[in-house]
Amino acid sequence: MTRTDDETAASRLAEALASLDSSARLQAALAAGTHPNPAYVAVLVGRCAIEPDFFVRDMLTWALVRHPVDSAVPPLLEELRGGSAQARSQALHTLSKIGDPRGWTAITTELLEDADDRVARSAWRAGVILSPDDAGADLAAALTSQLGRGDRELRKSLSRAFVDLGSVSEPVLEESTKRLHGRALLHALATLHLVRNADETFESAMFEAQHEVLIRDDDGA
Repeated sequence: MTRTDDETAASRLAEALASLDSSARLQAALAAGTHPNPAYVAVLVGRCAIEPDFFVRDMLTWALVRHPVDSAVPPLLEELRGGSAQARSQALHTLSKIGDPRGWTAITTELLEDADDRVARSAWRAGVILSPDDAGADLAAALTSQLGRGDRELRKSLSRAFVDLGSVSEPVLEESTKRLHGRALLHALATLHLVRNADETFESAMFEAQHEVLIRDDDGA
């Protein structure tokens, strides 16, 4: 069977993206976005799952965004259901850039609470970007289950998600401070402080949270 021109082009793209030279892969992804072809989508999505270089992955996302939505979104949604951690993370990032409503409906509790920090962080960011206005409070409520999780950078990312959701986060966080303890409580208090004072740093918000916990402990003594 003779291969079509599109199949030949997709094969060449796959070969270029498999180069050991990251600069060559970057140029291949750039070319695929500059001259979009629906035949490229499967190759680009597949490469997102294994590409080790951050800048190349970012260019792969850009290339996918340049393709027709109805070509790019379905395979990205499929990655969320069964891809590797990197595949899920990059698919979430790409869906957030595309902005199609199907991306929001695909962000499940399982993704928001994914055991892999990269996936969870990408789900938080994508959720904030893609959620409709009337879903912000529900998303904030779902995110409270992650308060206190991970290292400083991960906790900072979650706090940023609450801040970006805006005022709908405040009552949700206030309620969470009544039931949480330890590290999660500190994170909730710091995040609440940031929602109310968006110009503050995460470090200063944590300091305020620690101070408030000490006051609570003294009052309860």
